[in-house]
Amino acid sequence: MPGIDYYELLGVSRGASAAEIKSAYRSLAKVMHPDAGGTSGGFRLLQEAYETLKDPVRRADYDRPAPTAVRPPARPRPRRTGHTGRLRDFGDDPNYTAPRPRVDLGSMDWWNRIDLGARVRYVPATGLGHAPAAAAIGGWFVLLLPLAMPLSPLLLAVWLPLVAGAGYGAFRLVRRYTALARAERAFAGEYDGNTIFGRPGENRRERLTAGLLTEYLTQLPGVRIFHGLAWPGSVFTDVDHALLCGRRLVLIESKSWLPGHYYCDEDGELWRNGHPFRGGGTQLLDGIDRFAELLPWLEIRGALIIYPSRSGEVTCDDDLDFDVPPMTPEQFVREIGEWLADDPSTVDREALRVLVRQVVSEVRVAGA
Repeated sequence: MPGIDYYELLGVSRGASAAEIKSAYRSLAKVMHPDAGGTSGGFRLLQEAYETLKDPVRRADYDRPAPTAVRPPARPRPRRTGHTGRLRDFGDDPNYTAPRPRVDLGSMDWWNRIDLGARVRYVPATGLGHAPAAAAIGGWFVLLLPLAMPLSPLLLAVWLPLVAGAGYGAFRLVRRYTALARAERAFAGEYDGNTIFGRPGENRRERLTAGLLTEYLTQLPGVRIFHGLAWPGSVFTDVDHALLCGRRLVLIESKSWLPGHYYCDEDGELWRNGHPFRGGGTQLLDGIDRFAELLPWLEIRGALIIYPSRSGEVTCDDDLDFDVPPMTPEQFVREIGEWLADDPSTVDREALRVLVRQVVSEVRVAGA
């Protein structure tokens, strides 16, 4: 934003390290967040400054001296290509709206084999079940039966402590069963019936991904969807979307980039049309590390869903064996659906609780 120096806003020097920048924005976020009395405009500006300076590529662009031209053109000047002399503009088209993705489900094995009516199973189980409590009470009554018959004083002296001990044990078991049943009802009241938590961002690409997740991935009974998650210790929306199913978690970023063919090289670096891609970055690798520390018992992977920013087609390699592979919407539904379909009806209750706490978007949406 003209007139605002991001370094001055964060209170750091121009040579500040990434750790110093992160520490500064976390301190300021605590007082500039709207919930702490700050303004939404100031908070967005703080986030913009941090997002710019933490990324080496964007920071280098920001530090580069401004061009000396007094009146730059409003849009990049198109250049002539080919023999026809037609003008071709390589920038984003502000008038273009990416269409809603449509996915052909006929060739997807996971879609055809899942049981849509399967009952959702929450793990780990917290209740004892009816059988132990019923068996304890029944056993105690069986021990009471001999007391209805004449017993010698010696046998009575032995039998009464046995009955009393068994009764105390049955009482404790029933009390524990009742407490766990109450906790299970409370959990169900808070989380059952909700498959979607949070709300997507206002931009078109996040809304497209939100629709994609709702339309296709909720066919897995155990899937839980999260929009707008913060990293542990952050107050910002660091992850666009996430999917939890069984003990597997997918972190997702939605990107609007130029049409072309995207793929990763053997080192995991992103390329487009045969050249290293410099048109944008991703935080997913950091996000995977952060959430792996928070939820170490889960398998976690990332997915970068790419939509065209102007008229044209986005394609991606089918080799998705990377930490953060670029994907088209159809590739995402096929690959991630297959991965989650290994345990399609299970929800990890502790992971669910943790992830709900990381949602920083304001509205929780009840799933169908």
